[in-house]
Amino acid sequence: MRIAVNTRFLLSSKMEGFGYYTYEVVKRLVEEHQEHEFILFFDRKFDEKFVFGENVTPVILNPPARHPFLFYIWFEFSVKRALKKYKADVFISPDGYLSLKSKVKQIAVIHDVNFEHNPEDVPWLMRKYLRRFFPKFAHKATHILTVSEYSKQDICSTYKIDTAKVTALWNGASPKFKPLSLDQKTMVRSTYTRGNPFLLFVGALHPRKNLGRLIRSFEQFKRSNSKDQHKLVIVGAELFGGKLGEIEISSFIREHIILTGHVSLSDLADIMGAASIFTYVPYFEGFGIPLVEAMKCGTPILSGDRTSLPEVAGDAAIYCDPFSIEDISEKMSILANSSSIREELSRKGLKRSKLFSWDSTSNEIWSIICSIVEQ
Repeated sequence: MRIAVNTRFLLSSKMEGFGYYTYEVVKRLVEEHQEHEFILFFDRKFDEKFVFGENVTPVILNPPARHPFLFYIWFEFSVKRALKKYKADVFISPDGYLSLKSKVKQIAVIHDVNFEHNPEDVPWLMRKYLRRFFPKFAHKATHILTVSEYSKQDICSTYKIDTAKVTALWNGASPKFKPLSLDQKTMVRSTYTRGNPFLLFVGALHPRKNLGRLIRSFEQFKRSNSKDQHKLVIVGAELFGGKLGEIEISSFIREHIILTGHVSLSDLADIMGAASIFTYVPYFEGFGIPLVEAMKCGTPILSGDRTSLPEVAGDAAIYCDPFSIEDISEKMSILANSSSIREELSRKGLKRSKLFSWDSTSNEIWSIICSIVEQ
């Protein structure tokens, strides 16, 4: 088979959600099926580490696709021509964008459709593009992959898609995420918080991540627990309109917040393993890989109770209403002040983390690829 893949989010300098998903899945497919050819479509100069085997043909397609007008040109002209040129049997797109003009069978990975429910979270032009084209992509796709049962039902109901056309496969997490020793935790805390314990948020600084309420909740928690030593560490880069500078932060709480920006995967694993509590309260999420990363580290979780998050975290989290500052703050206090609850959540998280595997996900994806091509 000749399998073409949209790999435009494999960026060595700054890889986020789509990029990690692409990396974990495509690397496994290439290495485990060396008898088949993989054509990887990049939209700029690529790092050689993303050429995962001798059965890979890397192709740079212009123009660099980071703007709605360029998306259209890239997928409807560059990708369409490349699929024909390389005689692809199937095209896989880990970010859900497809070539509507191509006759090649296509698999779209649609992680979520938050832009349909909360359009104000996305800049105007991007919102117009997503809401115009994603219904078309969903109907054009030979098959749709998504990352949770919640997202599957949401995609099917929003776009009137038959559930048989959509497969939900959970994400995994890197093996770099694992429990740390007390000495290791001490070292990480000395690096980031001058030795203080800390609550942690990980994710793109995007409106739906609900950082404004998280920060206000943390301030209320600190005011209610005057002797508490916890800091709040925020790991993530800006995305769309999610600028931390736009969130009102009082002088009282500012000194207790550490913003790291984007960090390497190894550093992120260390920070996650050293956190006292992982606080993750988005009001919309298709999956939430940081939840799995926290579970693999044995880090107790405070999670929002909406969309896919309870499906992922199960019994390994305490849940809160993401729209209630009082509820978030109260749950922070419960976790911060109870070592027994934290220890129980840690044990449950380590156990539940075994349910999430990139190996399992990539194997299921391969089965779907084979069935589609054979049809």
